[in-house]
This record gives sequence, structure tokens and C-alpha cells, in this order.
Amino acid sequence: MKKWVVILTSAFFVVVLGVAGYAAYIYQSVKTTAHQIYESRDAAVQPKPVSKEGNSSPNTAVASTGKDMSVQPSSVKTTVQPINLEEKKPFTVLVLGVDQRENDRGRSDSMIFLTVNPAKQSILMFNIPRDTRTEIVGHGTVDKINHAYAFGGVSMSVKTVEHFLDYPVNYYIKVNMEGFAHLIDSMGGVEVNNPFSFYYEGHQFDQGDLNLNGEEALLYSRMRYDDPRGDMGRNTRQRQILNQVIKNSLKITNVVKIESLLSDVGDSVKTDITFDDMKAFLINYRTDLKEIEQVEISGQGERIKGIWYYSVSDKERSRIHNLIKEHLQ
Repeated sequence: MKKWVVILTSAFFVVVLGVAGYAAYIYQSVKTTAHQIYESRDAAVQPKPVSKEGNSSPNTAVASTGKDMSVQPSSVKTTVQPINLEEKKPFTVLVLGVDQRENDRGRSDSMIFLTVNPAKQSILMFNIPRDTRTEIVGHGTVDKINHAYAFGGVSMSVKTVEHFLDYPVNYYIKVNMEGFAHLIDSMGGVEVNNPFSFYYEGHQFDQGDLNLNGEEALLYSRMRYDDPRGDMGRNTRQRQILNQVIKNSLKITNVVKIESLLSDVGDSVKTDITFDDMKAFLINYRTDLKEIEQVEISGQGERIKGIWYYSVSDKERSRIHNLIKEHLQ
């Protein structure tokens, strides 16, 4: 009898030690991948030549007409104090969806701003339309806001957004759009409610509830010319997709799944969120975020010197600024 006790006890400890060793391996793997995708916003500047886009090239300085704004120094301090996630402090995130090509830095195909407040158990989310006309901070021109990335990478994009919203960005996440598709596949797809039927690049998207894989979600979020609301309609679909990705992410409790997801997006994502901040967020915020509120930046399209812009009034910029400030209080 004692012999069997010894054998069973030994087997038990072998299993426990094996599980502990595997858990330690997974933890270390997650930590390594998190370090690989970390990149400070200043280090993310990549001064390379960019190609022309349509009739508005970021290689050409677009001077202000003086109609609604002038090139002035940014009033926002861009040195952001670290957020204490252990104390569940609210924070802001700028998500840059980047369409990158070989030998071309590309442009920020989408810019989505998030404010996260666990005290209110909610996230506020809105797109900054890619054609928004604003000062490109650090470049001395007024241009489309998505050109900031082409001019000066993540750093210039963040500073330009901070100036436009008159509010600091605590963290950024840069996602290559192709890599975003892999992330969605790893999560088992996303569910959306499509307001109208459309056909785009070989795919039919019927009206109603749809379950989309990564490739389908990418196409769904890119179509705009057949949308009655144009770019604003596309922005709504982008927020739909990101909304579902956030909700699916908040449901993840398995460290093995986290390791798998980080591995899948490792080559496609850069962020200045540290590994310790990721841990703190998953531990302290995950169960407190129950609602995602979506708003839109209102404006109007107009041509200035033959180039199409989305113009946002100072009054509207103040409204969005106040929404951010109120949500973070």
C-alpha cells in the first residue's frame, strides 16, 4: 500500500511541476512577444519617401487658405504622464490602422480614438475621418490628417491628433490592416449587423446579421464608394469591427489563448503599451468595461485648391474635446 502511495504522490508532483513549467513557459512567451511589439512613439518615426495618393500627395506642402485655420504651434503638451493602471485610472488610446506596402511607409487608413474609463464601466470610441483638414504638427503645413503618418510616422500622427482634439494620447496601437485580419481569424471571426446589401471585391455582403472571417471583415470595413454615407459609412463599419474585437478580447481569460493571439499579430502590431501595462489592464479593467459608446465627428466635405477635404469647425472640435474630458472624469 505504501508503495502505491509513493507512486501516486510522485506522479502527482510530476504533473504539478509539469503544468507549472508549461505555465511558466507560456508566461515567458507572452512576455517576449509583448516586448517584440513594443515601440515608443518617437522610435516609430521612419523617414522614408512616400508615394503619391490621388490628387493630394503628402510630398507636396498644402498651404492654408486662411479660410478656417492657420498653421500655429500645438497647444497640447505631448509628454504624457504614465497612467497608473493598478489604480484603474482612465486613459486614452489612438488606434492607427495602417495600409503599408513594400518600399512605402503607407498612410493611416483609419484613425480611431478611444477613451477608457473603468469607473463608468465604458469605452468612448470615434473615428477621425482620414480626410480631416488640420495642422500637421511638426511639418508646418495644413493637410489631410492621415498624411501625418506619411510625413513623420507614429510620432507625428499622435502629435497631430493631440493638437486636433486638444487632448493628450496616453497610448497608441498601430495595426497593419492585413495583420488585423489574422487577429480576427484567431478570435473565430466577428459578428456585425450590415444595414444594407453590397458587393465588394468578389464578396457579397447581405443585409442583416453576418459572421465574418478576417478577410471578409477587412473588405467589409474598407468599402466606401457604394455607401450612401461615403467615408462616414465606412467609419461606422470600422467601429463595428473594432467594437467586436474589443468585446472578444475582454472575454479572454486563458493565458494560452493570449499567447496565441499575440503570436498571430506579432509582425503586424506596434504599440507603446508595455507588458506590465497589458497585465494590469487584463487584471484590473477587463470585468469593469461593459459598454462601448460610439460618436461621430461632424463636418462637411469641400474642395480647396482642387483638393478634397473634410472640414471640421472649431465648435465641433470643442464638442468632441468636451466629450472626451467628460468621459474621463
